[in-house]
Amino acid sequence: MGEKRVSRWYFGGIASCGAACCTHPLDLVKVHLQTQQEVKMRMMGMAMHVVKNDGILGLYNGLSASLCRQMSYSLTRFAIYETVRDMMGGAKQGPMPFYQKVLLGAFGGFTGGFIGTPADMVNVRMQNDVKLPPELRRNYAHALDGLFRVWREEGVRKLFSGATMASTRGALVTVGQLSCYDQAKQLVLGTGVMSDNIFTHFLASFIAGGCATFLCQPLDVMKTRLMNSKGEYTGVMHCLKETAKLGPLAFYKGLVPAGIRLIPHTVLTFIFLEQLRKHFGIVVIA
Repeated sequence: MGEKRVSRWYFGGIASCGAACCTHPLDLVKVHLQTQQEVKMRMMGMAMHVVKNDGILGLYNGLSASLCRQMSYSLTRFAIYETVRDMMGGAKQGPMPFYQKVLLGAFGGFTGGFIGTPADMVNVRMQNDVKLPPELRRNYAHALDGLFRVWREEGVRKLFSGATMASTRGALVTVGQLSCYDQAKQLVLGTGVMSDNIFTHFLASFIAGGCATFLCQPLDVMKTRLMNSKGEYTGVMHCLKETAKLGPLAFYKGLVPAGIRLIPHTVLTFIFLEQLRKHFGIVVIA
């Protein structure tokens, strides 16, 4: 018998916030690319456009909303997934089968996606504000101001605009990130070639980030369009039809910047999480 450390329930939210601070500019550029009605700019062109019009700090528009989203969406999904996984996968039971990890990831991600929808919508709006003419900008001071103004001016229902899409996307990305990370890490350690160190964490999280990008990109595009809409879509199906008119590749608009953002975000999140677990986790007898 030996000792091991497991995460506290809130570590996932903290790790995700740390990663978001590093990758926010990539997320902002991704949102701008996805909300183009026609492809006018590529990734570097869009980034230069933002810097030219709003300065280098323009790349961090909506950071407060991004952090608010991580402390609602990511904290919830990590808390559900890691708590249940640690309860079910003890020393006697052994690791959970992959299909159970997938089901647990889907449930945790769906729940987290719903809870994080208001902050996610404000995040998209704040990031996209710099593209709009000055007279059409919403000019939220910060995330809480955005949440309050949406509630006051548009009603509670608007806060959960796109909740179905956000929840479904949350389920898919959590399966890609958490479930695939656990399975990849388990397989890598099972070879006996690598130990449980930062290189293993990097490799497993890189694989997980690629899986998550592939799974969630179509829904991510539709979620962004729904949340940023000003009434042009009557619902999810209408958004689906209008996006489909642009061709199949419209569902993968911004795939490269999405991967460039999501893969580093996934890698940083799990590296931060593993370090938090190593230094501040709960000691249990394995």
